[in-house]
Amino acid sequence: MPHIMELLGKTRVVVKDGKVIEVGEPEVKWCPLFAKIRGIQKITPDEVRKNMEFRISDFGMFTDKRRLELEDFVGFGASEVMMTGLSRGLLDTTVTACEGAGTVISNNPTLVQGMGGRMSGLVETEPIEGIINGITERGGIVLDPSTAKMDPAAGVKKAAELGYKKIAVTVAFAETAKEVRKLESELGLDLIVIGVHVTGLDREEAQALVENSDIVTSCASKSIRDLVKPLAQVGTAVPLFALTQKGKELVIERAKDIKSPILINTMALPVLPEHKQPKDLK
Repeated sequence: MPHIMELLGKTRVVVKDGKVIEVGEPEVKWCPLFAKIRGIQKITPDEVRKNMEFRISDFGMFTDKRRLELEDFVGFGASEVMMTGLSRGLLDTTVTACEGAGTVISNNPTLVQGMGGRMSGLVETEPIEGIINGITERGGIVLDPSTAKMDPAAGVKKAAELGYKKIAVTVAFAETAKEVRKLESELGLDLIVIGVHVTGLDREEAQALVENSDIVTSCASKSIRDLVKPLAQVGTAVPLFALTQKGKELVIERAKDIKSPILINTMALPVLPEHKQPKDLK
């Protein structure tokens, strides 16, 4: 089975044996984040291919040479927020995804950032021994090393069995968010549910995800932008929204680690300057 990821304008990319073998059509033509960081002014299949090949060559994505200690990619990404939460003791552990490993349970802040800092929407993956070994050596627990399956709910169950209570979990679907919320109640957990990879969600799906998340990324989702009622927002082009008090506290804690000056103000949210938003919001 090849690896499938959606990245850079939610473009479907297939990787096999460390090589890009298929690139689809981008759903979004311009992203302010990649325009700023990589200078990409128009998202095309060729730009997506080059970006994926850069990730493979730069830090070994989808290969045995995968680097699992990486610098912060953005100030307030999901992995950066979780890294700070673990470092400050606001979280006991996390349930996230990594290519070549699937669902991973980890309380190692550096590993969580290394796995997730450059992660886009992972759709399918298969085991890569070097990645699984690297995660295990750093104290991470791969949910199913034989299949590298992605199952956030099963990851939360496993984390609970290991004695963790304050758990952050990333989810890409409303049904998954509902499922982990049910587990939270049944198992007496204290979850931080983080909605990710939301481009293209229809309004109903987006509403259900918002209702069951503490934090949600906005990606290029018009529905998320329309529906959120944030308690805190970071960024204005591709914002991250805190939707609950504990989500707000985690995002504000992250702000303490940002080295550049920060403006803190009160105002009606969300704030979404039209000229800064991704083109062709989905």
